[in-house]
Amino acid sequence: MPTAKIRGLNIQYQVIGDKGPWLALTTGGRRGHQEFVPLAKKLAAAGYRVLLHDRRNTGASDVLIEGDDVEETIWADDLHELLSRLGALPAFIGGSSSGARTSILFALRHPKAPRALLLLRVTGGEFAANRLPEVYYGQFIRAAEEGGMAAVCATEQYRERIAANPANRERLMKMDPKRYVEVMSRWRDNFVAGARLPVMGVTEAELRSIGVPTFVIPGNDKTHSSESGRAAARLIPGAEMHALQIADQDVALIPFEQWAPYEEEIAQAFADFMKRVTAGEKRIRKA
Repeated sequence: MPTAKIRGLNIQYQVIGDKGPWLALTTGGRRGHQEFVPLAKKLAAAGYRVLLHDRRNTGASDVLIEGDDVEETIWADDLHELLSRLGALPAFIGGSSSGARTSILFALRHPKAPRALLLLRVTGGEFAANRLPEVYYGQFIRAAEEGGMAAVCATEQYRERIAANPANRERLMKMDPKRYVEVMSRWRDNFVAGARLPVMGVTEAELRSIGVPTFVIPGNDKTHSSESGRAAARLIPGAEMHALQIADQDVALIPFEQWAPYEEEIAQAFADFMKRVTAGEKRIRKA
């Protein structure tokens, strides 16, 4: 798999499809890019080049626990640099859950870079605001406080990062546990500051300022409530929404792989939307 040195880190990526407009898709949580490969193949068959990558601190990419901004902002800037290196800008930008937040922040920070946004399983609501700070940060802060970096490396998430990229263990073990706690606490506090907004991490004013075409497919669990997707579609000017024929479920999280039966519909809806955007761009150029 190709590796790019992005802002000092080794970032693993792959491009599925060899022709057509560029589309970057980002997975949710801190999961690697592999769960999006089936969807990317369907979109490549529809005529798109799909960039998938392991964000820093995910998949087989390098781990670096440093930075003042929320993680999604760091990921958005990394993605912009990677797309620039590939000569792929402007591009369609999309993602699921934290990948959707990353896509929104990408558009806010680099407004000339996205042709459109494709937002899947938007996160928001009281349940997500209470659950995710612990999932992303709290458990790891406690591990570092109680057992230092060896305890951090022993957690399931970091065991996976080390198995995928063994150099990550040395990088983590060299880190002062106090520094790790400091950075993770800052990330947690920044995350919590935006956790109770209608769309997690993004103010209403920011959503209303988005100036590119946007397409939303809401989720259906308590972390990705359908209302959060509807809120994004209401607040982003001109956004379109496509609701899958699925009911909201009273469960914390539905893994993305359980959405496999809907991938054909998702891919077709995304492809149709991107074709409409492309047609609109051509009309503007001719005017």
